[in-house]
Amino acid sequence: MKNRLRILSAALVLLSILSVAQDAQREPSARAHERIIREVRHELLMLPYYGVFDNIAYKVDGYNVTLLGQVVRPVTKSDAENAVKRIEGVEKVDNQIEVLPPSPMDDGLRLRLFRAIYGDVALEKYALGVQKPIRIIVKSGHVTLEGVVDNDGDKNLAGIRANTVPGIFSVTNNLQVVKS
Repeated sequence: MKNRLRILSAALVLLSILSVAQDAQREPSARAHERIIREVRHELLMLPYYGVFDNIAYKVDGYNVTLLGQVVRPVTKSDAENAVKRIEGVEKVDNQIEVLPPSPMDDGLRLRLFRAIYGDVALEKYALGVQKPIRIIVKSGHVTLEGVVDNDGDKNLAGIRANTVPGIFSVTNNLQVVKS
């Protein structure tokens, strides 16, 4: 009887050690975590319909990815989720991307905002390249500027230019200043 108890207790100790070791393997190494972050960013930037009027952010927690933001087309939301699901090491994708409601008024505002911001001489440097760093999000006449600029002057100028467009109810300037 004592031998059985010893064997049983030894088996329980071994199982708990294996369980702890298995839990430790559930968290990716720092290197794997950085690779997942890089690949998620790359996949999102390569989406075919991802444009200046969309904003997609993400959080990586272990092997799980949460997608956030707003997009104009529903296909962009589903494409983002499908692209991230295919990344090696990603086990779960929580897609919280909001599809903005279709609105001819908002579409007109988007075009006027694009011209006002990217057409300004001081801000036209941001118009270069395929992926524009200043994202213009319009929802029911309310504007949010997302993305990055080089300095506070450019951030303030983008907000001022957005406020000059007629038909806008409010402008929220969430631009981040990042030294390039």
